[in-house]
Amino acid sequence: MGSQPKTDHDHDHGHDHQHGHQHGHQQHCHKEQAGHEKHNHAKDKKEGDCCGHNKNDCCHEEESHVQPIHDQHDHSSCCHGHSPKKQTGSADPNAVYTCPMHPEVEQVGPGECPICGMALEPKEPTGAIDDSEYRTMRKYFYGSLIFSIPVFLLAMLPMIPGLGEADFFHSAANGWLQFALTLPVLIWAGGFIFVRGYKSIISWNLNMFSLITIGVGAAFAFSALAVIAPDILPDAFKMGGQAHLYFESAAVIVSLVLLGQMLEARARGKTGEALQLLMSQTPDTAIVIDESGEEKEVSLDEVKVGQRLRVKPGAKVPVDGQVVDGSGAVDESMITGEPDPVKKAQGDAVTAGTLNQRGSFIMTAEKVGGDTLLAGIVSLVASAQRSRAPIQAAADRVAGIFVPAVIGIAVLSFICWAIFGPPPQFANALVNAVAVLIIACPCALGLATPISIMVGVGRAAREGILVKNAEAIETLEKVTTLVIDKTGTLTEGQPKVTDVAVIDGSNEGAVLRLAASIEKQSEHPLALAVIRSAEERDLKLAKVTDFDSETGDGVMGQIDGAEIRVGRLEFVTQGKVPQNDLTQKGDTLAKQARTVIWVSKDGQLTGLIAIADPIKSTTKEAIRQLHAQGLKIVMMTGDNQETAKAVAEEVGIDKYYAGVKPAAKHDEVQRLKQSGEKVAMAGDGLNDAPALAAADVGIAMGAGTDVAMESAGITLVHSDLLGIVKARALSQGVMKNIRQNLFFAFVYNGVGVPVAAGILYPFLGILLSPMIAAAAMSLSSVSVIGNALRLKRLKIKN
Repeated sequence: MGSQPKTDHDHDHGHDHQHGHQHGHQQHCHKEQAGHEKHNHAKDKKEGDCCGHNKNDCCHEEESHVQPIHDQHDHSSCCHGHSPKKQTGSADPNAVYTCPMHPEVEQVGPGECPICGMALEPKEPTGAIDDSEYRTMRKYFYGSLIFSIPVFLLAMLPMIPGLGEADFFHSAANGWLQFALTLPVLIWAGGFIFVRGYKSIISWNLNMFSLITIGVGAAFAFSALAVIAPDILPDAFKMGGQAHLYFESAAVIVSLVLLGQMLEARARGKTGEALQLLMSQTPDTAIVIDESGEEKEVSLDEVKVGQRLRVKPGAKVPVDGQVVDGSGAVDESMITGEPDPVKKAQGDAVTAGTLNQRGSFIMTAEKVGGDTLLAGIVSLVASAQRSRAPIQAAADRVAGIFVPAVIGIAVLSFICWAIFGPPPQFANALVNAVAVLIIACPCALGLATPISIMVGVGRAAREGILVKNAEAIETLEKVTTLVIDKTGTLTEGQPKVTDVAVIDGSNEGAVLRLAASIEKQSEHPLALAVIRSAEERDLKLAKVTDFDSETGDGVMGQIDGAEIRVGRLEFVTQGKVPQNDLTQKGDTLAKQARTVIWVSKDGQLTGLIAIADPIKSTTKEAIRQLHAQGLKIVMMTGDNQETAKAVAEEVGIDKYYAGVKPAAKHDEVQRLKQSGEKVAMAGDGLNDAPALAAADVGIAMGAGTDVAMESAGITLVHSDLLGIVKARALSQGVMKNIRQNLFFAFVYNGVGVPVAAGILYPFLGILLSPMIAAAAMSLSSVSVIGNALRLKRLKIKN
């Protein structure tokens, strides 16, 4: 796909080797306008408004209450195709929000999911970049660090020889200072955690916030009681006359949770960036031709279906429609992924966001606002990104079992010790119940996944693999089918001259020099390939006069008194096509997926130049290794059948599809997923974005478009398919490490909780005091961190 910048093309060669541009543009990816007909168009309508709404922002005034979902007005096209106003920095309080993990949850305005506690996301794409949640979480995280670090030092410094004997560390002042420093961490920075935890407990939708609330709450409550009223605690809670404090555990755990929330919010904010990049493909204005024939430039959101529009050279097509007069050469690489411009004449369909490189035409608007193909792409990307299953879901499922089990064990322990335990029964019961809650505090469980992900992501970056989210790492090891784009992914994405053939008696360098001299007047992608080839041979270009071009045929000009033509065979020979070895050579090259440009001098055929998009040097080896890993490889390209077949056969692709549009790529990925395949999609263009987002894991080439990279979970900096082999090996290593970490975390909890409850006391007389419980909790965290750091030395084979 055109990874290089696009420039205005001065002509269209109309090459013998066709590129399959004659695709139908009637796509079925329109945004639903549900609810629009329910809106009262007459009520409160004002001058300059759309359905009673100011068309500058096209949204309801903020309501003081939550409205039913079916009453919401869809502003994506708002009667006349008015687009939502692009915003940054804050969310639209009137938009419908939903949970990525629980799509059945919907409400008007932002909030938290009542089931899992995750922040809700807008249901409909707006292109707005909402970083308010990230900025809030960042403030809370760094604020918590200011207080947590001193608490941690006050608790740990006494363990250092020479410092532990200091009177201050054993004084009440130390406890009061830790208490004062911990309060802002729990109340100000982490207050929302406990609110979510409380809601999850009373609604019995137990999740990670439930675990954190109970564990941290128990540690803090016990420590606060030990500071405020130490005499209330029995001696069983004390060592050397003092109760052990757990403020540092409470503060550090909350800080770690805030770190995770901040990183999650930043990752979700990237969705808005991708959508804004997509939506920016359309121009802000359009030239409307009224009934009198007068042309007037208007805002894009004022364009109506049926209006006639003028599209000038170098301008983007504003809406979807049909050419009714004139012609042009339109760069449709945004849709097809192919760099060659497509000739457009009367009756041809044109698509919003594509670039008219040459010529001027009049079109009729057929689809505007939310109905355009580009709007459909935006909707597909947003929908696919919302449908991902966050890795946090696994932890929440565990929490749904673990939390009630811990609470039950703590209560059962208290009852058993209070009834059957040795005296003092109540004190022993309280000691063991608190020990159970403290050792169950989910520090290691909370660290198990993010610490491995953080180390693994850093390790991947050293290999030129940029990982956007944890889900991509988790999923990549399970992939069974890899879908690959052709241009810019399997191939270089930049046309190059592969062959120069001449009539007997002619010189290859002379023919290439003449062609490059003429093509110098143009910036057509294939013309640039000819010019680059001449420059590589150090050929000095000639002066051209009387330059002219024929759209769809080629270009011509005078060099040293001779007429030189470059382009289609019929054009350069003026209809007198000879049958000789050179034309047979051209036919052979065309069958090999080469684009053939012919060159003539004064009407006499002198040579041909074959151009192709070369396959990357590492592609075949990468495909071989991916096959060795058991992956099925499918290629989907906007290019034509001949080219797709030639590339597929050369590199060993299992299956290929040619002439594929963005929506079709997306649909094929969805079909593969529905058939039970785990699908990875690798591509580099805007046209790949829907499929990249719809795949279980999207892999973007680093040399591709920003939209592709924002829609994918993984970006290969070096645009090398061997990076996929490395990324998969990394995924396997990281997930193995995470499973080991979870094993450590659950072993400590699985063994520690029963021991803390006193299960060994009847047999061995062993009790686990809250202090030992805290030490065990810390040890589990150390084990998890140490194991995760081994990923830095993970060997990744090429």
